[in-house]
Amino acid sequence: QLQLVESGGGLVQPGGSLRLSCVASGFTLDYYTIGWFRQAPGQEREGVSCISKRVGMTVYADSVKGRFTISRDNAKNTVYLQMNSLKPEDTAVYYCAAGSFNGATMTLFDYAYWGQGTQVTVSS
Repeated sequence: QLQLVESGGGLVQPGGSLRLSCVASGFTLDYYTIGWFRQAPGQEREGVSCISKRVGMTVYADSVKGRFTISRDNAKNTVYLQMNSLKPEDTAVYYCAAGSFNGATMTLFDYAYWGQGTQVTVSS
């Protein structure tokens, strides 16, 4: 059974940092492109970042460039999203997702497997 589990969310003050983790079970993450998405209340789900399978090409949304970093630890079958300089507008439920396609895109429908999400709240 393919499963993705996110963790690492929480409440943080503006300017703070969090590291989200996405652990896979039932499949090898390195064979999939992994994306991080987020959804704020009343908003559509949007792509934040992704890392392609094998080569590890990365893509970031303009809103997080220079602040967020995606990485993969194949030994732990885990993908991370390091989030620095957090802003209130980063508040959302963050999801990781896996897709078997080549390349690195953040089109939702390209991703077949999704985690349950982890809440990130940036507030003073």
